[in-house]
Amino acid sequence: MIDDKTLLDHNLTREEYQLIVKHLGREPNLTELGIFSVMWSEHCGYKSSRVHLKKFPTRGKFLIQGPGENAGVMDIGDDLALVFKIESHNHPSYLEPYQGAATGVGGILRDIFTMGARPVAVLDSLRFGPLDDPKNRAIMDGVVSGISGYGNSFGVPTVGGEVYFHECYSLNPLVNVCCIGLARKDKLFLARAQGVGNAVIYVGAKTGRDGIHGATMASAEFGEETEHKRPNVQVGDPFKEKLLLEACLEAMAKDLIVGIQDMGAAGLTCSTTEMAAKAGTGMEINLDLVPQREAGMNPYEIMLSESQERMLIVAEPGKVEALQKIFSKWDLDAVVIGKVTADGQLKAYFRNELVIDIPVKAVVDLCPAYRRPARMPAFINKVARWRQPEMPSDLNQVFLQLVASPNIADKEWVFRQYDHMVQVNTMVLPGADAAVLRLKGLKKGLAMTLDGNSLYTFLNPRRGGQIAVAEACRNLACAGATPIGVTNCLNFGNPEKPEIMWQFQQAVEGIAEACRQFDIPVTGGNVSFYNETEGRPIYPTPVLGIVGLVDDTARVPSAGFQGAGETIILLGENKEELGGSEYLRLIFSEEKGQPPALNFALEKRVQECCRLAIQAGLVRTAHDLSEGGLAVALAECSFRSPKKIGFEVRLNEALRTDALLFGESQSRIIITAKQKDVRKILALARKMKVKARVIGRTGGRRLVIWHKKKKVVDQPLELAYRAWKKAIPDYFRVKKI
Repeated sequence: MIDDKTLLDHNLTREEYQLIVKHLGREPNLTELGIFSVMWSEHCGYKSSRVHLKKFPTRGKFLIQGPGENAGVMDIGDDLALVFKIESHNHPSYLEPYQGAATGVGGILRDIFTMGARPVAVLDSLRFGPLDDPKNRAIMDGVVSGISGYGNSFGVPTVGGEVYFHECYSLNPLVNVCCIGLARKDKLFLARAQGVGNAVIYVGAKTGRDGIHGATMASAEFGEETEHKRPNVQVGDPFKEKLLLEACLEAMAKDLIVGIQDMGAAGLTCSTTEMAAKAGTGMEINLDLVPQREAGMNPYEIMLSESQERMLIVAEPGKVEALQKIFSKWDLDAVVIGKVTADGQLKAYFRNELVIDIPVKAVVDLCPAYRRPARMPAFINKVARWRQPEMPSDLNQVFLQLVASPNIADKEWVFRQYDHMVQVNTMVLPGADAAVLRLKGLKKGLAMTLDGNSLYTFLNPRRGGQIAVAEACRNLACAGATPIGVTNCLNFGNPEKPEIMWQFQQAVEGIAEACRQFDIPVTGGNVSFYNETEGRPIYPTPVLGIVGLVDDTARVPSAGFQGAGETIILLGENKEELGGSEYLRLIFSEEKGQPPALNFALEKRVQECCRLAIQAGLVRTAHDLSEGGLAVALAECSFRSPKKIGFEVRLNEALRTDALLFGESQSRIIITAKQKDVRKILALARKMKVKARVIGRTGGRRLVIWHKKKKVVDQPLELAYRAWKKAIPDYFRVKKI
């Protein structure tokens, strides 16, 4: 009988252990227990989230492959498939920021090229604690260096993402990485161990002791003893990964592969059991044949190691030699370690002894699914009741404070460390609403974005989830793109706490509703639970990665003002909504109120109006309104202007001036146009029942906003630009003194 301490070490309950015994018909040995532990962990088994994830729409016009594979696949025409996925590496990035983030990039790259796709872009969503804390600066520095170190060396452009700061992430940063790849539609590969008698081949780097129980670590809260978990963090080698990519794609091009899977979370355990379970087969392997870089490894360590840059391939016996020659050319191991069987069992031998004999279906498909108790937190009603603060007398100064807020300020300090031009397909540089990639030889292109507002989700999880989808789609609309598919990373605290489970349940329902409204399927993603340390959870943070198609890349507008004397048009309606705003948080230290309301019908009309105007070649600049509201969005258009062009805007609504300037009402987009095209845009808006009006003109070297007859913002462009540009680097200069 396995004792309680051993079960605790493996993150298994006594009830789950009894279920394992029932499936096996006997007591498991320690290695078998370890296999069930990682595969039934929250990270791999989704036992607290599966019942809720079924609410997501998973069918769509462009869909080729939905949830259940290494990545989702969309049909983008011209015999091309877009392969994309998002994953988290939160816990490892807290323990060891550089390697945690680097191996997060490596893992998501393998998810993409395992499907037969060449990775063409990476985006990342990062959350850290406030930068006035040296530890938070060190974590951020390590994470950004890890992402750049791996991605730049591998040769994939990091083209966009987001970076936010909040106290709740001080002990639990979030590192979510999304990757996009391109493949031929007739050359997609699945994780299937098909064909009884086919060879099972280990390829890539050798196995070490790094990363053992990494999946289990990611399925538990951190406490004060986190330091001893550093051995659970993997170590990556981007140059080895590049070799692995080229070898795999060459073998795929020559039709040498039946099935393939990355050895990611749970390593050899995951790839052997999942490939067999999906094909309805079994697998027999010899652990003595597994290439190892450390002496004396036992079956437990070999099976649970999460060493990086490894794959498991199933191939026909007659093609093994040709496959091995390819991997040898790329200086990689390719060793036959077993074969596909018909009995539905994973059997592993070590030193001529049968050490593992378990049904793959039990490991993969029979993980218990929990409908955990959910209860609305008491603070929800409390934060919803608030009195609007008295408006500051100097909104001009408030404006400067907002553009210098780390959540709004320029993130070039981050993305300049990434090579965003490798492969020379990047058309819109990081910092815009959406990244845009050209498809060589084609008129059309790809757009992609990551979005999520954790404060909105904290205040109202359902609406926060809805807005995350809506804003991501709005970002794509600003590039003239039509959204076609969604991947998501759902970052939450401990699901065993009813309040956390309620947040998750509500957010999932909000995301599902919004995806149905925009008619885009969820192709997969990642749930990251237990993001709390010493009992302090992060804010609920759903991150949405949405991809879109651009009909004509030549008409993609700029994120900044292009010329002086152009007309500024606001699509959508200003409202008096300050709840959950960056203004309220920064100026009054209040995180209260309801997030902005979202009307799906209006949101879709605004986006379609913007998209059609862009496709007609009428739009010079397009930028959506989000954190900081209208005043900040206008300033960002000036800051991102190649010529640093100012503006003068006049507003006449009967609203509080601060709400008008800094409120974050949804369904709004700023566009600019040449004077000759203004009437066409306004006519299009009327036809689509979208409120649109001219609010000002570009030009000059000042940022000026009038409300009624009062000048409420008047700043030299250079001064505001400096405040926006230097906010984050200034923290790091302090660190290095």
